[in-house]
Amino acid sequence: MAAPETAVIGLGRSGSAVVRLLRRSGQAVYASDAGRSPALEQAAAELVALGAEVDLGGHDLARIGRAALCVVSPGVPPEAPPLLAARLAAVPVRAEADLGLEALEGVPYAAVTGTNGKTTTTALIGHLLVAGGKRAVTAGNIGTPLTQVALGRTLPEAMAVELSSFQLHDMTALRPTVGVLTNLAPDHLDRYASLQEYYADKARLFQHASPRSVWVSNADDAASRDLVRGVPGRHLRFSTREPGDAWYDRAGDRLMVDELPVMSRNELPLLGDHNVANALAAALAVRVMGLDHSALAEGLKSFRALAHRMEPVRELAGVLWINDSKATNIASTRVAVAAMARPFVLLLGGRHKGEPYTVLAPALRERARAIVAYGEAGPIVAHDLAEIGVPVVSGGDFDQVMERARELARPGDTVLLSPACSSYDMFNNYEERGRRFREIVEGW
Repeated sequence: MAAPETAVIGLGRSGSAVVRLLRRSGQAVYASDAGRSPALEQAAAELVALGAEVDLGGHDLARIGRAALCVVSPGVPPEAPPLLAARLAAVPVRAEADLGLEALEGVPYAAVTGTNGKTTTTALIGHLLVAGGKRAVTAGNIGTPLTQVALGRTLPEAMAVELSSFQLHDMTALRPTVGVLTNLAPDHLDRYASLQEYYADKARLFQHASPRSVWVSNADDAASRDLVRGVPGRHLRFSTREPGDAWYDRAGDRLMVDELPVMSRNELPLLGDHNVANALAAALAVRVMGLDHSALAEGLKSFRALAHRMEPVRELAGVLWINDSKATNIASTRVAVAAMARPFVLLLGGRHKGEPYTVLAPALRERARAIVAYGEAGPIVAHDLAEIGVPVVSGGDFDQVMERARELARPGDTVLLSPACSSYDMFNNYEERGRRFREIVEGW
């Protein structure tokens, strides 16, 4: 009788890593991906050499329906045919990150989710742990698959783990040392049937909550307060508005944790109140993981903005150019706009994700010099913001968008790429969009 087989859906970095982990323990694996490219061909050849059976350009749905387990990469939507086939046949479906955490049992970790800020908060946690002397890694949705970490020769002493709603959807093994919820706002409504469905996946962070659990959440965000209400465990809260377990003392212009000052605001090298919130959330998480209060300031001072997240690129002829390509939803762009201390030209557009842009109007009226609306969403942006009293101009291709912004900006202004849309109409991902922004600005 053939050994029970695990089906792995999707052969990007996560899928390839989980196949390697399964084969290392001798499990029979069938892996498939709907795509076909030179990179996938190479990955498939390497996995076949390890003893896996691989299909590219499609999936053997009958075979998936006979599997003992189906493991899914985070980029595969729940309604994809192979996942529907698995569920129809009552095959258990688990996320790649779930298997990674199972293989890394015993390693303390902070699990971070939320609509915005989760990548920066995860990176801050990892940076603080390393600065505090721990052998720590950042993994999950931030880039390195958890199964890849599990394949390493030496396990880390601690982990900072970013989890998207797509990963949480199929996770069963989540028992973090500390769980962090940065905030909640509408997002991915092109993939979820409702906002409640999206929030329900975020709530899976708390699936194994117990009185021993520790949770960090945003006291300033009503949706986050609602989601954590009644969740068992110890709750720590951060705020940029009022005293809490970690908070921004605006009068004293300093960050506070455990009722003690950590650092002055001007020592934190990140733009915007949202990044103050991210730093406070990270500080609470690492305190739970054993980092001393005295280590927080030096770690936070040495952190630098991540690429594509409110990343200052260059000041040219008195105009500061900021790359916030990671802002792929309205809520994230609202946060970026709120951080602007100078008049600004906003680059807004890409592939529309279902939300109206009218909610940006109040903040744009205050300081926006102009808006360059571009991409597939350009006409919707122009329609939604036509009456706000700020010029809305149309862009062509991305190089033309940049030229329009350059023409509109004046010395003392900022040009902000914070698109509130996905990038897939013009680019393969938001990173490619941000790199192109940077390349153009650095080439002038």
